[in-house]
Amino acid sequence: MSESASWLLQKSLVQALKSDVALVALLSGERVYDSVPQRAAYPFVSIGNAVDRDWSTSSESGFEHALILHVWSKGKGKKQCFEIMNAVRRVLHDGALVVEGHELVNLRFEFSDARLDPDGEAYHGILRFRAVTEVAA
Repeated sequence: MSESASWLLQKSLVQALKSDVALVALLSGERVYDSVPQRAAYPFVSIGNAVDRDWSTSSESGFEHALILHVWSKGKGKKQCFEIMNAVRRVLHDGALVVEGHELVNLRFEFSDARLDPDGEAYHGILRFRAVTEVAA
């Protein structure tokens, strides 16, 4: 298999987020980015760091993934940021994503944080998820 489990999981995750009608409405479009375009319109979601660990057993090859997603909003106060974070959590937590060549054992929300960005204009939400994948038999 030439593509990493992390990349395949991220592709599936982005597709799930872009396919959710309620989230797309909150973002005013399919604004979910791996690489944020210059001058991107707010609000949007960006894919952050991904950390993988070997999660193999004696009989199965697998990975544990720690995934960070960022929510960016310029709404008045944190309300819009929290609404988008809640929509992302609803889509992904215990989500039944299809990950090419892998079985998604679980996908769980771990924590979120919302704060005013140091620029004083944007609100920045951070969500962390944990996933476990196994190579499909």
